[in-house]
Amino acid sequence: MLPEFVWDASALEGSPLTFLEVKTLLDGATVAGRRIADQAQILNLAKSIRRLLTLVKARQFALTKATFTELHINEVPERCLFRGENQESHYSPDVGRGAYRRYTSLPTVAGGIDLNRIFVQGATAVDKCVPNQFEKATAFFLFGAMHQFFSDGNECTSRLMMNGLLMSAGIDAISVPAAKAQEFGEKMMRFYLTKDATEMMAFLVDCHPDAEQIRAANRGVRKHPLKRRRGR
Repeated sequence: MLPEFVWDASALEGSPLTFLEVKTLLDGATVAGRRIADQAQILNLAKSIRRLLTLVKARQFALTKATFTELHINEVPERCLFRGENQESHYSPDVGRGAYRRYTSLPTVAGGIDLNRIFVQGATAVDKCVPNQFEKATAFFLFGAMHQFFSDGNECTSRLMMNGLLMSAGIDAISVPAAKAQEFGEKMMRFYLTKDATEMMAFLVDCHPDAEQIRAANRGVRKHPLKRRRGR
């Protein structure tokens, strides 16, 4: 199912390649008329997905910065480094989709001190305080996407970490269908602006092949906004 996973993931990143073109690239051939950068994106996605599978099979996947950066999907000089850990210490990425306002995370500072602190605190909280494995995985995806730890490729890399957590627990991975790319983008933008994870978690459940079983097992679970409460 690698071509399907890569195509779905690339569609969420805005790739113009069709499923057949993605499959052609993964079979080792080039695609005429397509930009080199677009083809490189597909190959990088496949490389990171294969690496994730290797880590899970070897029981080496862990909710750590080392794993997060190893799976980072990007070809800029800051690949596999948090923002501020390389020469670029000023660019702060933001997210904008259509009619929605733009979302900007914490500014980039030299050394990535704030981002490293937030990652340790957040990953520890997700690991220790969220016992349900499905919820833990989806919470980390949203946490990683929200804080934009990398200069690019944040949502995609965070989804890989989500799937690593799921597969390590014996749960099938989530692949957001390419046909739902627009819906995904709209719901993610609302999440960025409100910090309420409820809608996105429900969406990710709907994208899972065992959606009905997951809902049945988790009825009555309260909402989990990722926004800090006032006064804390």
